[in-house]
Amino acid sequence: MSEVVYEETATMIAAGELQSFVPFGREHCRNHPNAFNLQLRELQPASELWSSDGAAGLVGSLQEVSLQEREKECWQLRKGCVGVKEEDVEFEEELYTAGNVVIWSQGSRTQASSVYKAFTVDSLVQQALWCNFAVPQNKKDEVEQTVCIVQSSCVNIHTVTGKDFIAPLPFQVSNVWATKFGLLLERKNAATDAQLNPPGEPLPTVFSMLHPLDEIAPVVCKPLGLFEGSRVQYLSDCTTKIVFSCCQPSIVVSYDTVQAIHSVWLLRKVTHDERSTVLQCPAEPVGTPLGLMTSGFMTSHLRNISRLDSPGVGSGSPLHYSALHSHHSKIMTSSPGLHSRIHSPSISNMAALSRAHSPGMAAPSFSGAARFNTSFHSPSPRGHHGLLPSPNSTINETMLVPEMEPIIPDLCMEQLWSETVTAGCHRELSSQASKVFLTSDLCENRYLCYLVESHQQLRCVKFIESNNTSQLIFTAVTTIPAKDAEPLQNIDATLVLEACGSLVLYTGITRVSKVFVPGLLSPTFSLTNQIPHLSTPVENVSTPANAGSRHLQRLDEAVMPSPVSELRGPNIKHHEGSFLEDYTFQQSTPYIHALRDPVCNRVTLVGLFVSGSYKGQTNDFQLTLCLQAICFILPKEAAMKVLVKWYNIYNAPGGPSAHAEWILFVTCFMTLMGYNTERLTWTRNLHFEVPLSPVIAAKKARPSDGGSDEDWDYLLGSHYHRQMTFQPICGPVSSPSSPSLKLDTSAPLFPHIPALFYVLHLLYQELQLDGLQRARASSLVCVLQQLARDLQLEEYVDLYWRDYPSLISGFTETCLIDQGKSYLIMQRPSFLRAEPPCVFSWLSCCLRGEEIPPFPYLVGICERTRLLVLSYALYVIGDENATSTDVSKYLVKLSAGLICITNIDIYSRQSSVKAKLSSENLAEQLVVWLTSEGFTLKDLESVPFGVALPIREAIYRCREQPCSDWSEDVCLLIGRQDLTKQAHKMTLAKSKASVGSGLSLEPPAATEADEEEDGMSDIIQEVTGLIWSQDLRVQEVRRLLQSSRPVRVSVVQLPEVSDHEYIEEKENKLLQMCQRTMALPVGRGLFTLFSYHPVPTEPLPVPKLNLTGRAPPRNTMVDLNSGNIDVPPNMTSWPSFHNGVAAGLKIAPASQVDSAWIAYNKPKSPELANEYAGFLMALGLNGHLTKLATLNIHDYLTKGHEMTSIGLLLGVSSAKLGTMDMSITRLLSIHIPALLPPTSTELDVPHNVQVAAVIGIGLVYQGTGHRHNAEVLLSEIGRPPGPEMEYCTDRESYSLAAGLALGMVCLGHGSNLIGMTDLNVPEQLYQYMVGGHRRAQAGANRERHKSPSYQIKEGDTINVDVTCPGATLALAMIYLKTNNRSIADWLKPPDTWFLLDFIKPEFLLLRTLARCLIMWDEILPNTEWVKSNIPQVRQYMGTFDPSEDINMETMAQAQDYITAGACMALGLRFAGSANSDAFDCLYEFARTFMKIMSFAGTAQTGYYNLQTGLSMILLAMSMVMAGTGDLKVLQLCRFFHKRTGGEMNYGFHMAHHMALGLLFLGGGRYTLSTSNSSIAALLCALYPHFPAHSTDNRYHLQALRHLAVLAAEPRLLVPVDVDSLKPCYALLEVTYKETKWYDETTVELMAPTMLPELHLLKRVKVKGPRYWELSIDLSKETQHLKSILSRDGVLYVKLRAGQLPYKDDPQGWKSLLASTINHRNSGVRAFKAETISEFTSEPALLSFAEFFCKTSEGMKHREDTLVLFSAMLYECVTQECPEMLPTYIAIEQAVEALRRGDVLQTFPLWQLRLVVELWDRRVLQGSANRHDALLTSEFLPVMKNIVDQQCHFLVFHKLDVFQLAFLYRV
Repeated sequence: MSEVVYEETATMIAAGELQSFVPFGREHCRNHPNAFNLQLRELQPASELWSSDGAAGLVGSLQEVSLQEREKECWQLRKGCVGVKEEDVEFEEELYTAGNVVIWSQGSRTQASSVYKAFTVDSLVQQALWCNFAVPQNKKDEVEQTVCIVQSSCVNIHTVTGKDFIAPLPFQVSNVWATKFGLLLERKNAATDAQLNPPGEPLPTVFSMLHPLDEIAPVVCKPLGLFEGSRVQYLSDCTTKIVFSCCQPSIVVSYDTVQAIHSVWLLRKVTHDERSTVLQCPAEPVGTPLGLMTSGFMTSHLRNISRLDSPGVGSGSPLHYSALHSHHSKIMTSSPGLHSRIHSPSISNMAALSRAHSPGMAAPSFSGAARFNTSFHSPSPRGHHGLLPSPNSTINETMLVPEMEPIIPDLCMEQLWSETVTAGCHRELSSQASKVFLTSDLCENRYLCYLVESHQQLRCVKFIESNNTSQLIFTAVTTIPAKDAEPLQNIDATLVLEACGSLVLYTGITRVSKVFVPGLLSPTFSLTNQIPHLSTPVENVSTPANAGSRHLQRLDEAVMPSPVSELRGPNIKHHEGSFLEDYTFQQSTPYIHALRDPVCNRVTLVGLFVSGSYKGQTNDFQLTLCLQAICFILPKEAAMKVLVKWYNIYNAPGGPSAHAEWILFVTCFMTLMGYNTERLTWTRNLHFEVPLSPVIAAKKARPSDGGSDEDWDYLLGSHYHRQMTFQPICGPVSSPSSPSLKLDTSAPLFPHIPALFYVLHLLYQELQLDGLQRARASSLVCVLQQLARDLQLEEYVDLYWRDYPSLISGFTETCLIDQGKSYLIMQRPSFLRAEPPCVFSWLSCCLRGEEIPPFPYLVGICERTRLLVLSYALYVIGDENATSTDVSKYLVKLSAGLICITNIDIYSRQSSVKAKLSSENLAEQLVVWLTSEGFTLKDLESVPFGVALPIREAIYRCREQPCSDWSEDVCLLIGRQDLTKQAHKMTLAKSKASVGSGLSLEPPAATEADEEEDGMSDIIQEVTGLIWSQDLRVQEVRRLLQSSRPVRVSVVQLPEVSDHEYIEEKENKLLQMCQRTMALPVGRGLFTLFSYHPVPTEPLPVPKLNLTGRAPPRNTMVDLNSGNIDVPPNMTSWPSFHNGVAAGLKIAPASQVDSAWIAYNKPKSPELANEYAGFLMALGLNGHLTKLATLNIHDYLTKGHEMTSIGLLLGVSSAKLGTMDMSITRLLSIHIPALLPPTSTELDVPHNVQVAAVIGIGLVYQGTGHRHNAEVLLSEIGRPPGPEMEYCTDRESYSLAAGLALGMVCLGHGSNLIGMTDLNVPEQLYQYMVGGHRRAQAGANRERHKSPSYQIKEGDTINVDVTCPGATLALAMIYLKTNNRSIADWLKPPDTWFLLDFIKPEFLLLRTLARCLIMWDEILPNTEWVKSNIPQVRQYMGTFDPSEDINMETMAQAQDYITAGACMALGLRFAGSANSDAFDCLYEFARTFMKIMSFAGTAQTGYYNLQTGLSMILLAMSMVMAGTGDLKVLQLCRFFHKRTGGEMNYGFHMAHHMALGLLFLGGGRYTLSTSNSSIAALLCALYPHFPAHSTDNRYHLQALRHLAVLAAEPRLLVPVDVDSLKPCYALLEVTYKETKWYDETTVELMAPTMLPELHLLKRVKVKGPRYWELSIDLSKETQHLKSILSRDGVLYVKLRAGQLPYKDDPQGWKSLLASTINHRNSGVRAFKAETISEFTSEPALLSFAEFFCKTSEGMKHREDTLVLFSAMLYECVTQECPEMLPTYIAIEQAVEALRRGDVLQTFPLWQLRLVVELWDRRVLQGSANRHDALLTSEFLPVMKNIVDQQCHFLVFHKLDVFQLAFLYRV
């Protein structure tokens, strides 16, 4: 074995602060009583205890309880996992076990520890550990973090997400290990197998469990070796013990107790071949009487072992072979696990595993135990009867054991390495490793270390991952003498405790130095008065953070000697110890026994009871970079020397301050290169000087903050001041040097000086590009100039001198390098060129368009250089491949090991640039690339202003018109917070908390009670206030739709009316009013649609349905229940159903609703059951019913409550719309006799439930064209009435439902019904429509309809009155939008009086509607089209022959119904479009109908028919204007709302209030879609036959009225100001696609507004000038806009600087630019800084105006500066580039400094030069592009002029040679 590599002598470093440590779990246990802690609490005097009976001895005082009786405790610490805590702080976790309690706690440096989870289990905890299981989900594995608690009979597994599993153990377990795949279990008592086993193969000892629900499977191993031994086999060697497992890399370390060697195994999944090898039958042993015994024996054998191992049997007893047989077969046959297997062969492994078990059983009924049987050998049936039956068992009993499939192994351990056998040394001592860990050194070499305590050695094995990373290669072993060791992960080091008790730090196998622990005295010094403290029981550690909360136990309680000394065996894995550890009193100094619990860079010193932490190399950014660069370029050995040397200096006791750190580094670094730092003046002065610049003055102790005059005198007299002001410029570079300053050529880094110089130079260039680090660059220059002088690189010295003239002039010394030796030793790398690379001059050449060589950079260190160089290459040079394929043209990588990757095509660039892209494209490319590199606005702020200008310009260009698909980070970089915010998916309801109430028109304040009860308080008023800002229409709608307050019943008592009659009159009036009240909820549900997010802990508030009245003037109560008048029974059952639906429809689809909450809302009182039924239907309509557990659905249906069944069936079907879900299909089929097999029992299903189920089938199979369902539904339309009473009442609604369902199943398929030609669907429907002979019932239903009805005589003809509506609408839906003229002609109204007279007028309405829907594209929004549907014969009414017998009434009704049908079709065609032509046309017809009603002409048509027609037209109008809240429609609705008398029944009220609900759909956020699915839903919901009274379901099931919700879609776009988060107005430009009716059209809309249907649109754009433009292109994809609309339509917009929102400035007259036009003189003069607050909300600009642009007393003399600042501010605001303000100020400061002549460094001039060059480049490119350049003002030319004048002045007056030199160079 090789010895330690490099020893650094005689140094010592200091540990961080120490803190005492008590495991948090112990503290927690003490405060939370359990059985054991109660014993601790009740400490009584011993005499009392022992005198009482023996049982009381349990509660003894601690001194009298021996260690064995006390509980063991153990704990482990780890670094916190991010998955557990959300914050990104570094914290640590502790898992503490004592007795049967496990406590998982967390704490960090900043937070006290807290319990994260605590577990108490039934029996003693053997072991607790963290383990991650991989759960396969969607093609990739998800990691499930768990805590596993091992008990004697099972493992409890608790996941972080809250799942709990109990996995029974089929055998006793000695140890459990966490691995990458899951748990490894080691079987206990493997040593006793030898006596027990038959001479067959031994049993496996190691098993794996990949998931708590998986079976425990044996592990196979693949040992090393070329011979027969290397075959794959079960790991059954009982001498092999696992001592360590690790997840990354996935390895296991084992120890062979016989050979005393350690081996490393790779743990991986088993391959298919290995699996089959193991499962094959092995060769049978010959000549043994037990030859027949295959492993059928093993099962029982294993079972017996586990039974005998149980704690009750005494696990140590050596069992005899015969003892086993006396009862093994008995156990086998009586085991419950086996019986369950026999009788249910299909039981799954998971079921068997998750079965409950009693924790007391040693071998629970776990199928796996019974199956180890065949898991090792072939599953042959032989041998079961060879089981040597014992006297008390029979062969038959034995034969009960069934044949089982083998357990398939999951994991394989493949041997990677094993120790070489050490010949006979210490064989008597066990050399098993007591501790194993992985560590790495500072140069990223990795080691596996294991501590052999008996030999006091730490053995370190170096390993490397091979190229394919799956294989690990182990190399040399190194031995370090050690008593204990722990890794310190964060600093790549290992802390070693040597035998003498001192601590030493190693990195890998390199010794760094000893560690000085404060408080650890030298062993010679004794402390006698410390005795009590030493025995305090704190042998352990955790977070330093928690010292405050983890006090030592109180001394009086804790100082108790323990009678037994600690036994620490070599095999302790979990560090167990009693509550008290034994410390002998002779030991008088703190002495470290052991180390444990390493977390990050902290470790516990046992014996000192403290937790120490170790510092890293440095926290200084510049220093870190320097170290990185040095290590990057040096060979590994040299780098290691530097790091070790630096580590020792940095961590020396005392520790350096921030400034001293740099001094230490320079000294250390120069010394290593061979400099004598004592002789060099500047390095010698480093320690005594004020630092080189006051910027980095060391922040040492400051006694007082107030200064004094002496401070100034000191400063003026300092070397720094002299250096900065009076130093003359230095002479030539090669000044004479004293010969004594020679370099030591034997120094470790002397050969590498040129390479080191070059990397530090590149690092210096990097620091120049970072404004935060540039101040530190000057300190690096001192080192660089020294090296450059000594290497005689004059160009470099010149460069540094130009950069820091006044600084460099103070350095004159040169050190001699012995030329002879340097040629031999010093390596001059090829990349060190004579001309120094200067990043500013490179960028400058780039701007001037000159050819430039690639710029050198260090990978991973000079990242800023790389970013900026490539940005210029991309944006300025215009090479679009600069960031991808052409990187090598602009950058040359320096690689480690002194090799340079040279480029051949260095100068061939300019010619090869392709045709240039437009600058917009380049700008976009640049911004996207920068974001992908992680560049943010914060980074941009630290880039020097001249360098940053082109990037700022690119950002400015992109900001104007960003792509809608850019990522959030890109939008942040270009300053478009509106787009960033859009990416965070927020709804208005969620952001309500942060949004004020931005109402322009406050609603009248309502009382609290009103707010609560009407159920409409959740409409988002900020939005409605913007949409309808001029009036109170929303409040009016709330008033019209509220049903929770008593109505006003005003009846005048005439003199002749008695009081009793008067009361009856009032009650009759109230009954009429209640017809309206009961119809309101249907409209209210549409009005409040999806407006509420429920609180999961509260039930949904449902407003009452109030059917009482108040009679003026005394407001007396009027009630229907007084018994004075007859009230229909069950009058309120359907209205309360609708009320429940209305309440449920408020819930938004995005809400958090789960099964428990749905059940939680179930009402206690039975009279609310109808309401709950409606609530269930509503949950289906908004998609939440899918979350309801199947069990609950079953529960609700078995109650047999009719309404609940209806609501549930319709709800579930709506939620599963078009999915063909099988489970729902089964659910529905039970309720439809036609879908059940003919032999099934007849179920008594209520008629309305059947109707709901039939519609449910239509919904679930919508648009699928499912043949079987279509066939059944087709025959159900004409279902004849059965015998007895079945199918006789309300047949119309069933037939209609079957027709609608058939239409939905074949929706829009037209003639393309695949595989249905033999059904003749259209012909059959036509027959149902016009009548004719009934066809014979086909198929399954023939039997059902054999006997005719005893109630209804229909004969052989079809009853058209029943079948016509369903068939007509079915045709309409099947041929929807197909424009199939032949089908449409079937539906034409007849052209002769005679035939017209034969058709019910109502059916004419349906036929007209159906015909128009089929001829969809011919529907036109004008009156001529509507009238064209009326047959010719009616139009020539004046010319008819009086001899004909014509019923005028029929003719008038026919005309009105046909008109209503055409209007209805028009409404559907333009639903949700707010098409003005369609609206005007419908409005005209509504007026005509109302006129006819007001005349006496109603007699001819009949009031009912006119009212029906009018209701349909009103519904058609509100469909067209859905969601717009149009006033004219609202007036009509209000007009009908007031009419309660006469024939105005429940159904008409329902229609009018549905119209009102549709008009304000979802509070104005929703509108209707015209997709096929929506038209189908609207046909169901708006079927033109409304119920006559509240219990009427004869023609149409009332519940279907709510299906209109399925046609609603969110299309309201609400602009929200991204700064104030309030909804606002914004101008939109909406472009329509071209269609055959109109060309591509663009319209302007003021948002918030309803958008047209998205498929009609090409583009939606937020238009300027007030807001930043934002374009959403819908020609590519509509998903983005759909997701915006679904989240309340929130579109974030950003106000431009200098603009006010439309609300504050509707005409735009206040705008900033307008003010300048009025004043005619220059805008700058007119601009008053005070007025800025009116034009921008940006806080930075407001503050700038406040502090820099206002004249104050002290600023009188700086008037010109104030004017200049105001001008800058004006420029930034008008040009919309506020971020340019710092650049303007920087330019002004640079010019001012030049004018004063106090330029101490040339950095600002470089920046000015870059700015000017960019300006010149833009001017050269022509004025076309100048509008989007950032610097467009007169400001720059003026500044440039001043600089020029100043330079001339310098030239002629020769004031400052340095500036001259620079300017000529520049």
